[in-house]
Amino acid sequence: MTQPQVLFSKDEIARRLREVVSQLVALPDRPQVAAPVLVGAFVFAADLVRAMAEQDVHLETEMIWLRSYGNARTGSALSVLAAPTEHVKGKHVLLVDGVLDKGHTIARATKLLLEAGAASVKTVVAIDKRHHDAVATADYALFTGVQEFIVGYGMDDAGTYRALPYIGKVTL
Repeated sequence: MTQPQVLFSKDEIARRLREVVSQLVALPDRPQVAAPVLVGAFVFAADLVRAMAEQDVHLETEMIWLRSYGNARTGSALSVLAAPTEHVKGKHVLLVDGVLDKGHTIARATKLLLEAGAASVKTVVAIDKRHHDAVATADYALFTGVQEFIVGYGMDDAGTYRALPYIGKVTL
């Protein structure tokens, strides 16, 4: 199995993370709760909440577990494995995901958070592919316009490459 080609190094990710965090801490309605979408967002979310804490913004956490890929490389039916709870009620929520491909996961998670009573929802992703036919875009993204199938930094290919410290592309 060949290693994925590096698209964004660990250092590039860290630099962009600092830039995005500076934008998030400057918001008038600062996020109060981080809501990572499991499983692909857990690495990015951990880095994000720690970087926010370094700026004296301490986020509570509410995990959401949605599954759209399974073990395939194309989206399938979206399953809700763990929905947000009343913990988000009346709070400004920062929805965190690894990759925004067509936007169905972000759109569904946003809807679930609002139904659970969130005061507002801002979205941040590691990668927003910005497909022309996407149903949503992220409010904030570390990187945009990537068209390849990506892995690393929490994102996987049928369970592999999730722990890579960089974002890479898999050659088909």
